[in-house]
Amino acid sequence: MFHGSSTTDPLSLYILSPCCMIMVGSLRVVASVFFVLLILASTVQNFCAANTNVTCHEIERQALLEFKQDLSDPSGRLASWGNNLNCCDWTGVVCDNSNGHVLELRLRNPLDPYKGFYIPSEAYAKVWFGGKVNPSLLDLKHLRYLDLSGSNFGGIIPKFLSSMQSLRYLNLSAAGFGGLIPPQLGNLTNLRFLDLHDLSSLLYVENLQWLSNLVKLQHLDLSRVDLSRASDWFQVTNALPSLVELHLSGCQLDHLPPQTNFNFSSLFILDLSSNSFSNPLIPSWIFRLKSLVSLDLSHNNFEGPLPDGLRNFSSLRYLNLYWNKFNSSIPTWLYGFRSLEFLNLGSNNLHGPISNDFGNLTSVATLYLSDNELEGVVPRSMGSLCSLKKIDLSGLKLSHDLSEVLEALSSGCLSDRLESLYLDRCELSGHLTDQLLEFKILADLSLSRNSISGPIPVSLGFLASLRTLDLSRNRVNGTFPESIGQLWKMEKLWLSRNLLEGAVTEIHFANLTRLRLFHASGNPLVLKVSPQWVPPFHLGLMGFSSWYLGPKFPSWLRYQKDFVYLDISVTGIIDTIPNWFWNLSTMFFSLNLSHNQIYGKVPEFIASSPLLGVPVYIDLNSNYFDGPLPCLSSKVNTLDLSNNSFSGPVSPLLCCKMDEPKWLEILHMADNHLSGKIPDCWMNWPNLVSIDLKNNNLSGNIPSSIGSLSLLQSLHLGKNNLSGVLPSSLQNCTKLLAIDLGENNFVGNIPAWMGERLSDIIIVSLRSNSFEGQIPDKLCALSYLAILDLAHNNLSGSIPKCFKNFSAMAATQNSSDPISYAFGHFGTSLETMLLMIKGILLEYGSILQLVTSIDLSDNNLSGEIPAEIANLLGLRFMNLSNNHLTGMIPKDIGNMRLLESIDLSWNQISGEIPPGMSALTFLSYLNLSHNNLTGKIPSSTQLQSFNISSYEGNNLCGPPLLDICSPDATTPADKTRGRKADGFEVEWFWFYVSMPLGFVVGFWIVMGPLLFNKSWRFAYFRILDRMEHKIRAVATNGR
Repeated sequence: MFHGSSTTDPLSLYILSPCCMIMVGSLRVVASVFFVLLILASTVQNFCAANTNVTCHEIERQALLEFKQDLSDPSGRLASWGNNLNCCDWTGVVCDNSNGHVLELRLRNPLDPYKGFYIPSEAYAKVWFGGKVNPSLLDLKHLRYLDLSGSNFGGIIPKFLSSMQSLRYLNLSAAGFGGLIPPQLGNLTNLRFLDLHDLSSLLYVENLQWLSNLVKLQHLDLSRVDLSRASDWFQVTNALPSLVELHLSGCQLDHLPPQTNFNFSSLFILDLSSNSFSNPLIPSWIFRLKSLVSLDLSHNNFEGPLPDGLRNFSSLRYLNLYWNKFNSSIPTWLYGFRSLEFLNLGSNNLHGPISNDFGNLTSVATLYLSDNELEGVVPRSMGSLCSLKKIDLSGLKLSHDLSEVLEALSSGCLSDRLESLYLDRCELSGHLTDQLLEFKILADLSLSRNSISGPIPVSLGFLASLRTLDLSRNRVNGTFPESIGQLWKMEKLWLSRNLLEGAVTEIHFANLTRLRLFHASGNPLVLKVSPQWVPPFHLGLMGFSSWYLGPKFPSWLRYQKDFVYLDISVTGIIDTIPNWFWNLSTMFFSLNLSHNQIYGKVPEFIASSPLLGVPVYIDLNSNYFDGPLPCLSSKVNTLDLSNNSFSGPVSPLLCCKMDEPKWLEILHMADNHLSGKIPDCWMNWPNLVSIDLKNNNLSGNIPSSIGSLSLLQSLHLGKNNLSGVLPSSLQNCTKLLAIDLGENNFVGNIPAWMGERLSDIIIVSLRSNSFEGQIPDKLCALSYLAILDLAHNNLSGSIPKCFKNFSAMAATQNSSDPISYAFGHFGTSLETMLLMIKGILLEYGSILQLVTSIDLSDNNLSGEIPAEIANLLGLRFMNLSNNHLTGMIPKDIGNMRLLESIDLSWNQISGEIPPGMSALTFLSYLNLSHNNLTGKIPSSTQLQSFNISSYEGNNLCGPPLLDICSPDATTPADKTRGRKADGFEVEWFWFYVSMPLGFVVGFWIVMGPLLFNKSWRFAYFRILDRMEHKIRAVATNGR
């Protein structure tokens, strides 16, 4: 099987999606006797050619030089081409040992794109070829073998390749080509091997009829090529008589035909993974392919019990059913597959105990059971699987102490054989102990997301083979042990989100020369290294968030020129960013410098072009960056520059490189000093989902092109100086969930199209503008509306009775999912909102989905509060203050049991406070002041707990007011009838005048006789002396 990094070793690539991890696995099986002989023959021939002094033909030599001339070769892989007259001695060139004709060009990328790492490395890109493929190759009339895989050519596959009739082996996989695969490739009738698998999913076909001519084809790999248009894919591939291997992973196939007639009699390897077929069941014809040694149906939608038809594959060595919906127990016949070497049943709904019969799978080398509903004790029989090298039980409910699991697995020969152990999310507890030393050749250990506590044992440094260690998201505490630095084979080290503390020094990294991935964010660790420290490693992924790296910008970063992920957020850096930093990597997909105090400017252009089309995430928020906005690489998916000091117009960012397609989805630049008009360039950013430009100095109108953003879900332009009427084009943003235009100078009426076109909207904030006219009834159609803020405008008319149609406010909001938008690779953008709640401006984020609010305060609204508003049983905050509302408080307001805040102050509301308000047990803020309310305040713990100011300016009585109600409980009993409005103030005036006068008179009535009558004075002090003696006597007896 030719695939991946070797022409003789099989490799299966499984790429879930651009946002998912990339899983690389390998299978070493013999496809067919004939195919092996073909490989051996080619190998022998190459060996002979390499050891025979033959001279190539001049025309072929010139053809190769022309081919080289059009290539970009940054690493100089073809440096030998031209230095020697004999092209048979050039790198990658293999000649016929008898006549000197060039037979093979082996120019594949020498590096594995993953390099033991989840994301392709920059080193891989540095050795790939670019440029174009020169037609001079047509002069290589005898060329049988062409491998250009792992390059970055771009453009379409050259059509002239179809004229190279001698080709038997063609590998253009991951070569950077895109567009339509030329059907002329069907002219290569001598092909035995064709690999066009595409890591970036840029290739497609209209049909596969051209494959019908390739009757000698034995190996076909079209993985990640778009075959959605090729309805003939099954008929064509089924008719290839010599086919041994078929790889159609991730080809967007939606249906597996139920045909009973099939011709896959020679098929040994079948890979239909990652297609998400609509078939609920695996078609029966697959079970009749009894010659299969490898079957991969992972990442599809198959369901039901594990099919009995699988028992027909007695010779099966590789079975991958990962990520389906199988929902049975594991059948007993599966344990009889004595030849099975690879078994992946992960991410299904399989249930039951982990059977002791797994011990019968004596040949299995790789076993994945992760993310099922299997539970119970790990059977000791697994400890006797002497061939087992890798086991993944992640996500199973083992619910045991870690030591019990390790004891079961180390009970037999497995402790001497096991290389990889994955126990993530298994509800494990306990401590890390020296028990791990029993697994002598353990290379990969993953225990993330459990409840493991205690320190990392020093003895862990004796696991000399350890290559990967993941202890993230546990309760591991103590210090970072220096013994970790002895693990010289370590490549990936995950320690994030634990309780580690203390200092980390150069000694901890002394021998970690192979380390490529280090993620220890979320620990209060302190990195103490000298400013001249040169790290022994070259990290591709660095996660130091919440460490203390400051106050100086870490100078050792200048040596990490190969990174694709860097997170040094919240690390106490107070320094200017050095110029060299922006030149470290042009292939990063995640850069996070947020929440520091980093000064300086960003470059005019932020360049990043990660491999495989991975979207780029840049977060510089909450620093002191200043200067103009940068121009962005078109690959940037998320940009957060919020809370900095950027200034100037927005156009350098929005209107640069307008001819390139833009990937940006999240654009957050709030809380800066941006000024000028918002440019009319939004049509170039069709993928935008969230825009936040609030709290800047932007002016002018909202440009009409913003209406071209059909995917927009969140728009925040509040706290600027924007003006004019709202553009009608905004109604085209039909996916909007939140719109905040508050604290600007917008005028005109609130447009009715908001209720007609923005049917999914949840949040509308238009506060503090100059909107006028009536609140349109069309708004009542917004059934998902949870927050409506129209405060501080010039709105008039009455409150629409149809507000009762706000379904989201009528129901209890109990969702635990925050309002957010996906971004990039690793997270979500959380929707936040500033709301005036209980008289205080508060920012809501993670609990915003629980907020329901109506704020119509400070307008010119009139009429009665509609009784229908009491139907909004899920409403939590209501503010109708500072209007001209009349009538009574709705009598059924007591039904709104979730109300936490009510403000009806400064209106002309009359009548009594409804008794039902006493049932509002969640009410924590109430303001009914300055109305025309009368009568007794209803008795309840809640209403009596508010300050007097909540009721002032009315004609109310009863607690908490000091005014006692009259017998009929309608008026205060102590108020004088007919008293003028200012009488109350007059009474207080005489009270304050008489109080000091009374004090003076009372003082002299008591003290005057004592001062002027000697006998009275002596008598007074004798009384005091007697009282003193009595008190002392009582105190003495008490002891």
